Amino acid sequence: MQVTANGLRLEVEDSGGAGEPVLLLMGLGGQLIHWPPQITEALAAAGYRVIRVDNRDAGLSQYLPELGRPKLAWHGLRLALGGRPKPPYTLADMAQDTVGALDALGVARAHVVGMSMGGMIAQRMAIGWPDRVGSLVSIMSSSGARGLPGLQPQVLKVLLAKPRSRDREAVIRYYLDFFRVVGSPTHPVPEAELRPFIEATIDRAYHPEGNLRQLAAVMADTDRAAELARISAPTLVLHGRDDPFVPLACGQDTARRIRGARFEAIDHMAHLLEPAVCDRLQPRLLSFLREHPLHASPVAEA
Repeated sequence: MQVTANGLRLEVEDSGGAGEPVLLLMGLGGQLIHWPPQITEALAAAGYRVIRVDNRDAGLSQYLPELGRPKLAWHGLRLALGGRPKPPYTLADMAQDTVGALDALGVARAHVVGMSMGGMIAQRMAIGWPDRVGSLVSIMSSSGARGLPGLQPQVLKVLLAKPRSRDREAVIRYYLDFFRVVGSPTHPVPEAELRPFIEATIDRAYHPEGNLRQLAAVMADTDRAAELARISAPTLVLHGRDDPFVPLACGQDTARRIRGARFEAIDHMAHLLEPAVCDRLQPRLLSFLREHPLHASPVAEA
């Protein structure tokens, strides 16, 4: 269903019910359908109200072509020189979108779980709207601190080969290559399973320029690392030991900067939520949520 939040149309899936709400935020270019059923169904079976949102510029949420195509090379150069690029919008704007989505659903407080860029948005929510975040789970994400290791060369090579046209087969082949290099080296998903997943994604929505605007927001969020100390919500940081896209050190740095955060490194996990990875991740997530019920979580001053 569509809701209006922060002046935008956002697509939301809400399992409903009286259980404690768990807000799931997907990563760069990701869609709410990318949360694996192993996670969403386990949460629902445990009695939680599962809320998934398509971020702006992704999925069925509002696409913002009027904001233009950011010049990422220029953004990168400014960052390298110690400057601060100005993106079309910020991660704080995207966090405000999700707060607005909770408002539209009548949800005062939720567990907030974010993957990759979604983890960064979740961190921004916990910094800027502490009363809305009962607990925080940051998965395969980063603090955004300068000096952390970047993506590995094999990932950059695939990213640079992104097709310039919308030829369907070329786009499918690109994503097959991308998922191959960012996925678990020990639990690869067969192409026969990945292809229909990619096709469903393209058929639902394909906005490559939206991905660039989201990436510009990530690149420009250089102050978040210093602000993570303000987070008071109970926090779990989960990260794969084999992540070539957001290396393990990024998750370790996130946990180090958040007071009292728990860090868990997951063997054989990279930057994709394969079924075998979900088997390791899901029990950790459920255990943490049970340890920190919303009614027992402290409410911080804004």
